[in-house]
Amino acid sequence: MNLLYVLLQDQTPQGGMGGYGGLIMIALLFVIMYFFMIRPQQKKQKEIQKMRESLKVGDKILTSGGVYGKIREVGDTSFIVEIAENVKIKVDKTSVFAAADDFRASK
Repeated sequence: MNLLYVLLQDQTPQGGMGGYGGLIMIALLFVIMYFFMIRPQQKKQKEIQKMRESLKVGDKILTSGGVYGKIREVGDTSFIVEIAENVKIKVDKTSVFAAADDFRASK
């Protein structure tokens, strides 16, 4: 019974950091999450945005829906993409996954 009582006692430290230890651990957890999850994702999003802005007429692309095509016109928020001879579609710039040449070279 005495051993069970000792194990179930409150384990908070009586000196030192006191109640601030938990806050420091939570802050440390957020710092670790930032450097391992949030920051790399932000860097990747910036690279994708640069790639989309650098696309020009004649570039081959792959959309997020899996459609390969060639850019025929560049608008503010969209592209006119030729997917077959005399078949053109309008796609939003955010749906462009990669330049098709870059995508095939990475495999």
